[in-house]
Amino acid sequence: MTLTNLLAGNLPAFVCVGLLLGLLIGSFLNVVVYRLPKMMQSDWREQAREILELSDEPPAAPFNLVLPNSSCPHCSHEIKPWENIPVISYLFLRGKCSSCKAPISMRYPLIELACGLLSAFIAWHFGFTWQAGAMLLLTWGLLAMSLIDIDHQLLPDSLVLPLLWLGLIANSFGLFTSLEDALWGAIAGYLSLWSVYWLFKLVTGKEGMGYGDFKLLAMLGAWGGWQVLPLTILLSSLVGTVLGLVMLRLRNAETSTPIPFGPYLAIAGWIALLWGEQITSSYLQIAGF
Repeated sequence: MTLTNLLAGNLPAFVCVGLLLGLLIGSFLNVVVYRLPKMMQSDWREQAREILELSDEPPAAPFNLVLPNSSCPHCSHEIKPWENIPVISYLFLRGKCSSCKAPISMRYPLIELACGLLSAFIAWHFGFTWQAGAMLLLTWGLLAMSLIDIDHQLLPDSLVLPLLWLGLIANSFGLFTSLEDALWGAIAGYLSLWSVYWLFKLVTGKEGMGYGDFKLLAMLGAWGGWQVLPLTILLSSLVGTVLGLVMLRLRNAETSTPIPFGPYLAIAGWIALLWGEQITSSYLQIAGF
């Protein structure tokens, strides 16, 4: 029996593989969330120097998603492979650097664990199917871009646009919806928030959201079709309003403090893709339609 046949005929085994794979990907996402914004900032500085015709800077050491090797930010101790096992290494090291004993943020194992559990759930929900494989890629991408948006209020095109195209490609085979619905979902997703942005700017003279949010909603529309957009916008607005006010109160911040909207869109879109039809049908039934 081949591994493919084993996973296709044994759902618990496939869920376990999804969990383990998710933990490993979660460890890599920690690297992406930390390094990708720095890579983008470095690229912007280089482009600005070229436009302004400033003198060239001496070549910097390679800094990308592969190099340099991960190290402790406090003592520069290079993290060994056995110190980088998802979740387990954190517990074994008791949340401290093996060299200088500086505390390691709980965020790292929590991201790994969240990615593992989400991946296991996707494996259980879809089974050993192409939908599961595609949805895993989308889930990992949404998790990465949500964390980057929380940290930097930035939704990288290098994550959003490839996933938008992947959604259209997946739906050219009808994985989640028809290609026609996916195409119009991408168009409607972008234009809906684009229209809100300009209406808000004309009325208030301020920018209410970034262009990355338009692209993110377009991406979700490319995956689930235009049908998921109303529920996605409704859920993200409700959750964003409630959690945003709570966060402002906890931080004693002013209402003018910018709040990233990308994570709420990502969560709402993920829910709409999985349970959109059931949620809509239940609402219509309760409303008496």
